[in-house]
Amino acid sequence: MENLPRIELLQVAENVAREKSIEKEDVLQAMEEAIQRAARSKYGTERDIRAFINRSNGSIKIQQYTEIVENVEDESLQMSFKEADRRDLKLSIGDYYIQNLPPIDFGRIAAQTAKQVITQKVRDAERQRQFNEFKDRAGEIILGTIKRVDNFSVTLDIGKAEGVIRKDQMIPREQLKPGDRVRSYILEVREELRGPQIFLSRACNEFLQALFTQEVPEIYDGIIEVKSVAREAGSRAKISVFSKDTSIDPVGACVGMRGSRVQAVVNELQGEKIEIIPWSDDPVNFVINSLAPAVPSKVVMDEEAGRVEVIVPDDQLSLAIGRRGQNVRLASELSNWYIDVYTEAEESERRQEEINERTKIFIESLDVDDVIAHLMVAEGFTSIDEIANSTVEELNNIEGFDKELAEELKSRALVFVKNENERIEKTLKNLKIKDDLYNFETLSKSSILKLAENNIKTLDDLADLDSEELYNILGKLVFNSEDEAGEVIMAARQHWFNEEKTD
Repeated sequence: MENLPRIELLQVAENVAREKSIEKEDVLQAMEEAIQRAARSKYGTERDIRAFINRSNGSIKIQQYTEIVENVEDESLQMSFKEADRRDLKLSIGDYYIQNLPPIDFGRIAAQTAKQVITQKVRDAERQRQFNEFKDRAGEIILGTIKRVDNFSVTLDIGKAEGVIRKDQMIPREQLKPGDRVRSYILEVREELRGPQIFLSRACNEFLQALFTQEVPEIYDGIIEVKSVAREAGSRAKISVFSKDTSIDPVGACVGMRGSRVQAVVNELQGEKIEIIPWSDDPVNFVINSLAPAVPSKVVMDEEAGRVEVIVPDDQLSLAIGRRGQNVRLASELSNWYIDVYTEAEESERRQEEINERTKIFIESLDVDDVIAHLMVAEGFTSIDEIANSTVEELNNIEGFDKELAEELKSRALVFVKNENERIEKTLKNLKIKDDLYNFETLSKSSILKLAENNIKTLDDLADLDSEELYNILGKLVFNSEDEAGEVIMAARQHWFNEEKTD
């Protein structure tokens, strides 16, 4: 490098900067560091030696810096103020004594070291340029050429950088080979030890939405809004759309003339089946739309649990569930509701079981005949507690009941609840339930007794269960689903988290 004509040094820096698309200043700083390292290897690595390249004519200046201090701790880096004064250097404490050093002749090893430093610095600057260029482009679609394909990833040439599609972000069974040009979604741009990494995806939901944004001008202009996307890459997808302009059909706009717009997206996704669903702010209608092509005959929603029971005709069960449960799974993801699908026959049988179970409880607990028990179940009563807490007027309003019967039923319910509570309290004491479970307010005392009878006697015992185990112990009369049982278990585990915070 020393043997280069001075002006040619600047030309080399300019050529490298242009070739690598980085700043010329970054290349010159890399050259300065390389010269600095070579100079230190000649004059002493422990010395503070700095190199400067003149930005106008390319001349190189090598200098040694020595700090002026009161008491010298390192003679290679420091000079005492007394010594500086003796030399009449006219420097104060904290100043640097700067000596110009003669130019160095780069030997083979020094030149090789300098080349490595420059190469590394240029590579670092190139990586930083790539990161700066792509860091704000997450969420865009980019066109690239496949450079390498291996078992776990595909590397794309995306211009002045490389992007990686990891295996979990590829479309299953898609055959990609070097030289293919494909579009992909910029999922994330991240700085790592080996440099900035640009992670791409062809399997994420956002890629499908971005493709529709490119193909449908109304989505790009904001007239049509994509509300949600559910997708099993390479197989099937559902996308819900809503039009802010009532004169524009959102589904028709996304399908396009003779299906041209949606077909362009399907072709890009290797034939993935795409269903476009009209979005509705009515959750019942939206769930019904999401289950297309099946047509439900009845929908029952539990807003607290976030669950929906969908009843379909017997001949539409396979259509509603889909192959390997795909249709109902995508509909659930699209609508953000947990969907249970039953046939009309299953629903009728399930309801009849619940009615029979509750009727039996009323007959045994209140000593009434099956007609009265059936009437109470039909009116919506689900437990003895509900009857005990009802007014005589409410019971009297049941068709076929009179005031005398209503009073008698309420009286029997109160006596039963009192006796049952006393029995439960006595049994719990005999079973030696721990106070933490006994005082667990999320479950009733009757439910806690049932747990104790299954050898669950502490709050930790309850917290150790999984939702299926708890659901099987307490049954349908306590929980509507395993999810509700899971919520109780999480409440039981709360004291663990509190103890961790305290620790």
